[in-house]
Amino acid sequence: MKFDPASQIQDLHQFGEFGDVNPSITDSATYTFLQAKTMTDTFQGEAEGCFLYSRHWNPSNKYLADAMAAMEGTEAAWVTASGMAAITNTILQIVNAGDHIVSSITTYGGTFAFLENYLKKFNVDVTFVDITNLEAVKAAMRQNTRIIYTESMTNPMLQISDIPALSTIANEYNAQLVVDNTFTPMIVNPARLGAHIVVYSMTKFINGKNDCVAGAICASADFINSLIDVNSGTAMLLGPVLDPLRSSSILKNIHTLHIRMKQHSYNAMYLANKFTEAGLSTSYPGLPNHPGHEVLTKMMNKEYGYGGMIAIDLGTAEKAAEFMEEMEANDVGYLAVSLGYFKTLFSNSGKSTSSEVPEEVQHDMGMSEGLVRFSVGLDNDIERTWQRIKLSIKNKEGILK
Repeated sequence: MKFDPASQIQDLHQFGEFGDVNPSITDSATYTFLQAKTMTDTFQGEAEGCFLYSRHWNPSNKYLADAMAAMEGTEAAWVTASGMAAITNTILQIVNAGDHIVSSITTYGGTFAFLENYLKKFNVDVTFVDITNLEAVKAAMRQNTRIIYTESMTNPMLQISDIPALSTIANEYNAQLVVDNTFTPMIVNPARLGAHIVVYSMTKFINGKNDCVAGAICASADFINSLIDVNSGTAMLLGPVLDPLRSSSILKNIHTLHIRMKQHSYNAMYLANKFTEAGLSTSYPGLPNHPGHEVLTKMMNKEYGYGGMIAIDLGTAEKAAEFMEEMEANDVGYLAVSLGYFKTLFSNSGKSTSSEVPEEVQHDMGMSEGLVRFSVGLDNDIERTWQRIKLSIKNKEGILK
């Protein structure tokens, strides 16, 4: 039977203790026990259904984690206070001093900085590769490689990772394939394609409102339990707990994610075609000329489309800045970082979300200084949006080639 992430969420039976159709929000930091032995058993991980302390678990976070696991098709999940917390806690739980990681060179700037700069203090070595070059990935692997790290659709170049092929390589070396699926929720289910662990910034499409920061880790029950072990769990000991009020609001929003992803994808495909027709250098995985189009088409749940992310290359940072300022003035959307919002957001990646990546590395990965990343919104009349973009183009000479 076909796996449908939206139906998996729809089939959850989650309600409050008084029959509330929305699960109750538990705002307690600690929980009472009627018997001392139960508290002891809970500390030792031997008590089912008991809550100890909200840094470990609380009911509101458990509801959201269960929904994320259902959507991804994993045994379990855990939610964090940010996407970076999900990424860093996952990596730190797996590696030890002297270990090695192979990572896509094209990745979110914060992730790149953590891998390239922060992990050095723990003597963890990282090799960056073009993740679409499977031979380069194989050549980078070592006996002490513990992780292959990538994004389903890379930020901001929109490369597509061949998850089944990368899983095969990881398994050959007894390594973990960790995939950030922030750009493509519901479109791609990495765990069902061979990824061992899936991480998210729920700040983006999952929540969709840009009113909070949150993350998630979806994996096997064994891995999640190891993360929150009271003695050795990275998440338990570093404490990146998500506030239960935020968990509750995200849980409500996740039930509309399937509708939103379809509209984001529809609007992005429309604009990508218009950009191409206008002569703009356009990267969108839904276009047949995109290098990753065939790979994504094989992996994806087609009813959700090719996603809401587009990149266009204007050549220079100056042209990019002028164009973005003009689009904001013409009510196309907002010149802002982040993505997955109901309004269209655009930014010059090299000067914003990828600014942690040195300019020479940006050049090596093929990132133009004039790259503008669009997170296309939920506009009801996307043709109207296109007319506003066209006006922005006309107002700035030299944008078109």
